[in-house]
Amino acid sequence: MTTTGTGTIDRPGTRDPKKQDPTMNPTLTDTPVPVNADAIESRQNRNHAMQLIPEALARAHMHERLREAESERRAHRLATARRMQRRAERASLRARRALAIAVMQ
Repeated sequence: MTTTGTGTIDRPGTRDPKKQDPTMNPTLTDTPVPVNADAIESRQNRNHAMQLIPEALARAHMHERLREAESERRAHRLATARRMQRRAERASLRARRALAIAVMQ
């Protein structure tokens, strides 16, 4: 933070009250500064939204983990189905051979 330059009421250019511009600090002026209700509401909404960011991140993270888990379950079911299909094909070939041998005798 620089010690010179302009700032805002919320973030003055300097922390030293003696060096601040009197028009930037309502406590240093003789005239009261009007408080805008919209500005207060906007600041409260912004603060509320900032407080909800970790919750939104956690929700997104959980959604991603659930999607990954479902994808892994699908892959596991597919691998199991292919393994069972190969086993069934081998059993079918054994049955054909056994039938061919029985017919030949």
